[in-house]
Amino acid sequence: MSCRFFLVNNMTLLVIITFRNSIFITMGHYSILELEKLTGILAATLRVWERRYHIIKPHRTKTNRRWYDDDDLRHLLNITILYRNGIKISKIAAFSQSEIEEKTSILTRDIVNYDTGIDSMIMAMISFNKNAVNEILLRSIINKGFEETFIGLVFPFLRKVGILWHTGYVNTGAEHFISNIFRSRLISAIDALIQPDSRGRKRVIMYLPDNELHELSLLFYAYLIIALGYEVIYLGQSTPVDSVIEVNEKWHSDILVTGTVSGMPFTRPGEYLDGLSTTFSKQKILVAGLLADEADKKSYPNVFSLRSVRDLKNHLS
Repeated sequence: MSCRFFLVNNMTLLVIITFRNSIFITMGHYSILELEKLTGILAATLRVWERRYHIIKPHRTKTNRRWYDDDDLRHLLNITILYRNGIKISKIAAFSQSEIEEKTSILTRDIVNYDTGIDSMIMAMISFNKNAVNEILLRSIINKGFEETFIGLVFPFLRKVGILWHTGYVNTGAEHFISNIFRSRLISAIDALIQPDSRGRKRVIMYLPDNELHELSLLFYAYLIIALGYEVIYLGQSTPVDSVIEVNEKWHSDILVTGTVSGMPFTRPGEYLDGLSTTFSKQKILVAGLLADEADKKSYPNVFSLRSVRDLKNHLS
């Protein structure tokens, strides 16, 4: 799932891996280049480690090409965590498997480094370990806060493994598993916000266009907008424009927030923006992802591209 929908610290709304750059991963069967993407260790370095230190032994296809399984990935992620924390690879190679796991466990006990958190999250995902994912999130929220955890840990993690709104991801089970945990966290955080009396507050309608189903980043922005004191109607996934019009006629919003990841909802995104601008002429319209790209091509009086959390806060202020 690549998110081109609201850019957060240079990751578009999490446009996160554009699909030309998307990572197509078959869980449990990885090439050395996929290991490079997941661990951040260059394939050339991994080959040197294999040859010189024998830290990992690849499986081979009938044509003698390397491939690795989940256990190999998990082992290499543990090694990566130790290596990033200053332990030389020659020393790591001398550790037993149990020593590597024990030392990694100590280092990840209090996650303050996002790279370590991402590596730990990948291990939890490939094991379908819900408790581990929630524990990583909780530690980060305690140390960094909720907003920074999603900006610095969750969205970079999703971008790294190529599952944030990735239309071509092979293992949809892993995608749904991890995304639903994050979704539940966001909904719980939104529900926990104390909202003041609605009188006098500006109103925001948030929705995804027809056939757009990936809503993690929209939910994240809903959390931020509500926390800033705005009144929000969240229409969510795959919402026809007619439905947005009907709600707006009764509710009279000040701002619309929308966006799209893959471009699948549109054959002509420019025409979609033209229609939004005309239909909601009294509203400020914030758009992200491919719609943001379209908004930047043409000057609209009331449509603005959304590329970051800073953009969002500036438009709201």
